[in-house]
Amino acid sequence: MADDRWDTAAAGGGAGLVADRPNRRDMLFIYRRLVGARIRADWQYRTAFVLFLLGQVLVAVSDFAAIAVIFAAVDELAGWSGPEVAFLYGMSGVAFGLGDLLISPVEWASRHIKAGTFDQFLIRPMGALWQLLAVEFAPRRLGRMVQPLVVMVVSLTLIDVGWGPAEVLLLLAVTVVSSTAIFGALWVITSSLAFWTVETQEIANSFTYGGDFLTDYPIDVLAGWLRRLVIFVVPLASVCYLPAVRLFDKPMPDGIPRLAAWGGPFAALALTLAARAVWGLALRHYRSTGS
Repeated sequence: MADDRWDTAAAGGGAGLVADRPNRRDMLFIYRRLVGARIRADWQYRTAFVLFLLGQVLVAVSDFAAIAVIFAAVDELAGWSGPEVAFLYGMSGVAFGLGDLLISPVEWASRHIKAGTFDQFLIRPMGALWQLLAVEFAPRRLGRMVQPLVVMVVSLTLIDVGWGPAEVLLLLAVTVVSSTAIFGALWVITSSLAFWTVETQEIANSFTYGGDFLTDYPIDVLAGWLRRLVIFVVPLASVCYLPAVRLFDKPMPDGIPRLAAWGGPFAALALTLAARAVWGLALRHYRSTGS
């Protein structure tokens, strides 16, 4: 564990003090203990926990109802069948649900900044982001991915896919992990703006919850400039659309190579590094709330 030495924050005086950081093993241990404490605390109010969990499931059901209404009137959407679009919805929902469970607590940064309680994260021997994610962890958010997971599994039974090792790897290891990282990085980047503007909730939601809604559908329905935006700038197409194009043997959009279906890890790595840089810059900018 870290010793009792303290280093002043960098870049123009910083905000208070920053403790020496423990190694990764110790950080993981502390994170597990904090998350465990949150789970035990939430479970003390079982009725509220279950009701919130069911509420999350119902929200997901209502989102899927919109897709069901569309396919009650049409057989295909931009060349995609109902089960194929359901797969996009399910895959996106699972990745978003994992990101919501693990990373979305970073949204509470603005509340701590306004209340002056963010300073306490800077004087403890653990990264501020890890502390924030652990302290605000809410296991009831798990309900958001239950219904999308069911939809994804059912949709795959209705689609003719030639399963092989590559397809399984693409679906499970590459797509789910990479998509969760992409959503998580977007949460960190947009929430970091709170260090400059304090209130950023609506901006963050437009990229996170808005991104989840966008990835529920094939990007073929989007205008050309918006389609290129989600492929080359904000890599939401890598969440589930490009892997699905590979799985269902459909033509790639805008003439990009079929290898782009495997580009999720690279997009996730680039966005994660950007999120780390933005968060670090935000911490150096932070000047506390004053007195």
